[in-house]
Amino acid sequence: MAHQITIHDIATGETVTRDFTDAEQTQYLADNASSKKTQADREAAAAAKKSAYKKLAALGLTADEIAAL
Repeated sequence: MAHQITIHDIATGETVTRDFTDAEQTQYLADNASSKKTQADREAAAAAKKSAYKKLAALGLTADEIAAL
């Protein structure tokens, strides 16, 4: 699917909607993939932190003690 961009020229009042160029499409796809990877990395880090917290709590540490670590 070709993505489109809308450009509005304030000086002339003209609005143009066009398909992405090949370079814009490539950059869009790269940015989108990077964003998805970043989100997946954040979710994995949050899951690891939650798992570690549960393990430390199971050992009998309090929330304050876990936070101090």
